[in-house]
Amino acid sequence: MERLVTTSQAAQILGLSLQGVHYRIKNNQLKSIKKSGKTYVYISEHVEDKSKENEKPVEIIEIKELIKVKDEQIDLLKKNMKWMKKQYTSEIVRLEKNQKKIIEVFNREIDLLQSAFNEMRSIYKPQIQNQKKPQEAEEKTQKPINDEIRYITLQKFTKMMKAYGKSDLEIKTIILTGVKSKDHRFLYDKKSKKVIIKDSDFKDFL
Repeated sequence: MERLVTTSQAAQILGLSLQGVHYRIKNNQLKSIKKSGKTYVYISEHVEDKSKENEKPVEIIEIKELIKVKDEQIDLLKKNMKWMKKQYTSEIVRLEKNQKKIIEVFNREIDLLQSAFNEMRSIYKPQIQNQKKPQEAEEKTQKPINDEIRYITLQKFTKMMKAYGKSDLEIKTIILTGVKSKDHRFLYDKKSKKVIIKDSDFKDFL
């Protein structure tokens, strides 16, 4: 005679784990049937019920297996963390070395630029000073001999015209037209290549 029990009951009766029961069903070592989506197992009446004597050992074995799996996972996580820490430390060291190298390169570039600047200054400074002397002498010659004739700077003339609403283009046109038309108020010095403006009446430009 056989009785029909659930897989859980079969595991208790046979002293097996639930996985062991499913393994035996799969390998046709236990007869089974499905009803309403559930699997039932045929157990002979002569089979000794080991549920009481094996219940606790099976639970203990399962707990031990769970603890073992947990310990293995913890050990694996520890190893992974150790490896990651080593990798991060190595990467930080590499970045710090690269940063130092970059700073050293920048410092060398700055030193080279400073050296080039000093060299250029030592070369061109005497030339600039020599150019200033003719300009100063030229400015002295541009001073009016007659005290009655006065001159204004280009900046002052520009400021005056802007006060009357003239744009930069209009001011430039006024000066160029005055020079070309030989207006006595605008004199062009060919040597200095500068425009000399007499302090006069400019109402005709307003």
